[in-house]
Amino acid sequence: MNTSLPTQMSNSSTLARELAKIANSQVPDLARAGLLIARLECPQLDPKPYLAHLDRMGIQARLRLASAGDKTMRAQFELFTQYLFLDEGFTGKRENYEDPRNSYLNHVLDRRMGIPVALAIVFLAVAQRAGVQAAGINFPGHFLVRMQAKPSGRDRLPLVIDPFDRGRVLDEGDCRELLRQHLGDEAEFDLRLLEPSSPRQILVRVLGNLKRMYVRLRSFPRAHAVTDLLLAVNPQGVADLRDRGLLAYHLRDFSGALRDLETYLHITARTENGDASADRQAEHEQIWEHIKTLRRQVANLN
Repeated sequence: MNTSLPTQMSNSSTLARELAKIANSQVPDLARAGLLIARLECPQLDPKPYLAHLDRMGIQARLRLASAGDKTMRAQFELFTQYLFLDEGFTGKRENYEDPRNSYLNHVLDRRMGIPVALAIVFLAVAQRAGVQAAGINFPGHFLVRMQAKPSGRDRLPLVIDPFDRGRVLDEGDCRELLRQHLGDEAEFDLRLLEPSSPRQILVRVLGNLKRMYVRLRSFPRAHAVTDLLLAVNPQGVADLRDRGLLAYHLRDFSGALRDLETYLHITARTENGDASADRQAEHEQIWEHIKTLRRQVANLN
């Protein structure tokens, strides 16, 4: 058992409470939330210099837009995109894509590189400070950014850009191809896939990516800590409840594993009401076997 696990769990619980406060606020601050998540890797991280850096970029962008004169909302969005990706040089990190640092906002700001959703948070944070109306798009497999305003005239699509590809503007054909790459040839494109995402959805996307990365790296204490944050942001995430229980079991936190897996089984059995698929029934049987073993382990501890 990792001897630092109790400390890590305590730290993640503290972060979870702080992140839940941000997620539940009337206007969640994505930048502040992103820097809070980064404390999983850098516990002593001071967010103030990074927030100040975002403020400075917001001021520079606002001045750039003001110097361009009276522009339409679309023109402002395009000028802002040029500022962030061409002038400031933010771009996608294609090498070592699965490196968790590509998801942590402090590293993204330091290196000006990251994965799509992390770059989108930078975009949205600076856009808010510059007075540019923008929103994230929780697109399958590849996070995007759009102009907040609805399409006008003959346009079917909002103005959509890819933050991973230096703000490249995407048309409907590009979006269809992106969907095909991530979901296969049978995936059907729907304009609803381009609807604005909520701050909570963005945070869930960031944390879900991190959980997957840490599991692949077999960094199970970090994966468990990330799952704590996921459940703080989205308490209804029953799959995350299951995963936290399984991770706790792997880390020999038998009491925590038992609590989460029993709750998961209770919720899913109740909501499915006997209509579970064969795969889900097999999963439930496996979880029940884990629970029986865990009950014996917890009894031995007492």
